[in-house]
Amino acid sequence: MEKIVRHSVLVTVITIFLLICHSEQLQSSQTHTLLRVKRLLNYPTILSDWNNKTDFCNYEPNPYVTVVCYEGTITQLHMIGEKGAPLLPRNFSIDSFFSTLARLPNLKVVTFVSLGLWGPLSGTTSLASLTSLEIVNMSSNFLYGGIPRQVSSLTSLRTLILDNNMLAGKLPDSLTSLPLLTVLSLKNNSFNGSLPSSFAYLENLRILALSHNHFYGEVPDFSRLTNLQVLDLEDNAFGPKFPKLGNKLVTLVLSKNRFRSGLPAEVSSYYQLGRLDLSLNSFVGPFPSALLALPSITYLNVAGNKFTGMLFGNQSCNLDLKFVDLSSNLLTGNVPECLNSNSKDKVVRYTKNCLSTSKQNQRPLQSCRTEALAVGILPEKRKQNQTSKTVLAIGIVGGTLVGLAIVCIIFLIYRRVNSKVLSKSPTRSITENASTATGYTSKLISDARYISHTMKSGTFGLPGYRTFSLEELEEATNNFDTSAFMGKGSNGQMYRGLLKDGSYVAIRCLKMKRRHGTQNFMHHIELISKLRHRNLVSALGHCFECYLEDSSVSRIFLIFEYVPNGTLRSWISEPHSKRSLSWSQRISVAIGIAKGIQFLHTWIAPGVYRNNLKITDILLDYNFVAKISSYNIPLLVNNTGKKVNSSGSKEIIINTRMKDDEQSDVYDFGVILVEIIKGRPVKSEKQVDALRDQIQLAIATDRAARRSMVDPAVNRTCLDQSLKTMMEVCVRCLLQNPEERPSIEDVLWNLQYAAQVQDAWRGGESQTSSEGTSPI
Repeated sequence: MEKIVRHSVLVTVITIFLLICHSEQLQSSQTHTLLRVKRLLNYPTILSDWNNKTDFCNYEPNPYVTVVCYEGTITQLHMIGEKGAPLLPRNFSIDSFFSTLARLPNLKVVTFVSLGLWGPLSGTTSLASLTSLEIVNMSSNFLYGGIPRQVSSLTSLRTLILDNNMLAGKLPDSLTSLPLLTVLSLKNNSFNGSLPSSFAYLENLRILALSHNHFYGEVPDFSRLTNLQVLDLEDNAFGPKFPKLGNKLVTLVLSKNRFRSGLPAEVSSYYQLGRLDLSLNSFVGPFPSALLALPSITYLNVAGNKFTGMLFGNQSCNLDLKFVDLSSNLLTGNVPECLNSNSKDKVVRYTKNCLSTSKQNQRPLQSCRTEALAVGILPEKRKQNQTSKTVLAIGIVGGTLVGLAIVCIIFLIYRRVNSKVLSKSPTRSITENASTATGYTSKLISDARYISHTMKSGTFGLPGYRTFSLEELEEATNNFDTSAFMGKGSNGQMYRGLLKDGSYVAIRCLKMKRRHGTQNFMHHIELISKLRHRNLVSALGHCFECYLEDSSVSRIFLIFEYVPNGTLRSWISEPHSKRSLSWSQRISVAIGIAKGIQFLHTWIAPGVYRNNLKITDILLDYNFVAKISSYNIPLLVNNTGKKVNSSGSKEIIINTRMKDDEQSDVYDFGVILVEIIKGRPVKSEKQVDALRDQIQLAIATDRAARRSMVDPAVNRTCLDQSLKTMMEVCVRCLLQNPEERPSIEDVLWNLQYAAQVQDAWRGGESQTSSEGTSPI
């Protein structure tokens, strides 16, 4: 018996010893792994107290770092860096980072926010080994590429948050292989394409946030997603039909898309809906006033659509409604009394409708009725007999045909009687759109099909590209009065115009030769319509003026957005200018220019190269966003072999050598960088060569030499590493051999690195500057 007891005790001791050894080995392994993570993250300040002696399972949590263990193994790892953390060094590998995390086999929750992580997420192979992950948050980093298909291996994944990165491409169907997925948030990236229809089977999905991307097309049928509570699709190109949704939504955001249908009746039965934002689309039809009284609604925004209908003073509202914006629709009637509140906590807007009130700038009643008819809506007559509609349609078509026949007969008589006069002094005919018969051939009408559907839709807050009438332009410029004249270049005159909606535009008038065929113009318009980007002076529309005798185009008007804040040179190096940009703003402007060039090279087919960029071609808006105003666009290539730009300052001969063309723009960008750095005008190629050599010498010398090269207005507020990076980019762009110059993508990466380094530094500037701040 005594032997049995001794044996039992011995077994117990050995077991305890083995457990202790295993625990120590586990602790040692986890410590080694976390210290490797610290090294891969380039020893961030938030992990400064991590060392070999740290007991991670008893680590005191703080707002930046939290480690959670269960039964001695790490299950959660949370790290949140400072906002605007710089990119990690170039030797960082996202694949090595994931393979290191894979050494923590029970890791279920990870939060890596604002740590400067970068690399192609689609290129990592180690992610698939993290099969225990349930929650992943890697927001506010610099991850790029697409979502890898290996994500389907993470079958336990419930939450995936990748907001504020540089991810792109289409969403893979493999995401629907995650049966437990509850939260999918991909805001502020560059994803594109349509959503996979298989998303309709993510039955556990509660939150889907895809705002500020480049998605387009119809939204899948989400009516089966009975658990969906938040759907945020803001600032994409979804449409045109309102999506099919479940009725348990709490938040629905569809603003800044391309929806142009009416609202289905079931929207008024979304009883749990607290936030509804449909603004800046083209929704039509009656406005469901019941939305104001939904039992949970607190925020309602339908501004910038074409909703019709009559509001009534006794309309009921939810008492908890804090924000209502009905602006810029076609509403009539009276403002509901429940919206006439003087409470400071309540915001109510209804400007630019046709309501019976003297408040908030209402339009005449007839204008709303006329515009409603123009979009095919008959306000105050919602229900009409189908037979009467058919009769009305036949009457309209018949009347139109008869009217056109009469016009044609009169036109032929007029043309015959006045043929001699016309040959000497051709009469003009201006049409509002390409489908109007007068003055256009059937060839021009058919060529209008070349204009892509996308050109008609709004982009990043701009109105959709459209055809203007000459009457609109004459009214906007007071008959092209000299007070609206902005300047004249080799390709016509530029005017500033004020449209009826209160927005300013820049109007370029190009005089054409009569021998030019109409088919050339439609291809030209197709290309112009694609020039819509945050960092371009974007095209808004066009207008043709034609000769009556042969329907050839006499003049073409190109309408662009008006950029009010002057040229970049006026903020950088113009003599006697008291205004200037901070160093952070200069980097931000350089990034904007590079993004504009990248768009011209890669996002338009065929690419737009050899733009002969100058610093005077870079304009700044009120938020100091840089916009390129010079484009090398083929204009009547078959006839002239020349190209024009939005500023009309130069003509450029076509060159088909794409690589040299791309590097030509990179060189021009380098010249602009010289002026951004030096703060003095660059006036000759010889001066560029001399300044390039001086900058190259300063890079190789020391900090003092670099400081001596920079604009005195900012030399005390720029971090040396940021300045050095900018100088290196500048010198490389100005290399004589085009093949040795960097790609625009390489330029952009380095500029973003310079910006992150600068913004992370708190020694010189009291507040981080970024695109959109006022100058120092």
